[in-house]
Amino acid sequence: MIYWIYLSIAIILEVAGTLSLKLSSQTNSLMATLLVVVFYVSSFTFLWLAIKKLDISLAYAIWAGAGTALIAVLGWLLFKDSMTVMKVLFISLIIIGVVGLKITSTNS
Repeated sequence: MIYWIYLSIAIILEVAGTLSLKLSSQTNSLMATLLVVVFYVSSFTFLWLAIKKLDISLAYAIWAGAGTALIAVLGWLLFKDSMTVMKVLFISLIIIGVVGLKITSTNS
């Protein structure tokens, strides 16, 4: 169970890093740039902890898929990125895939 928590933390930190990357590109803020590094290094550290027990194919697919879906939604909410019916459909498919991977996982 702890490895799934590590993976969840890795996803949250990756999303925070990507949001910081967007802020850094908009503001040229040194703090936002430093946060990118801190969040990504932290994210990879927790991903590394997660794959000690979880299959790397499973962990990476969930990490990448959940991060992508969260960034798409947060980009729309925070940065006014476009959101179309097709984007919603495909984000939904990513979420279904992530849930399916978790449900069919034999790792605890």
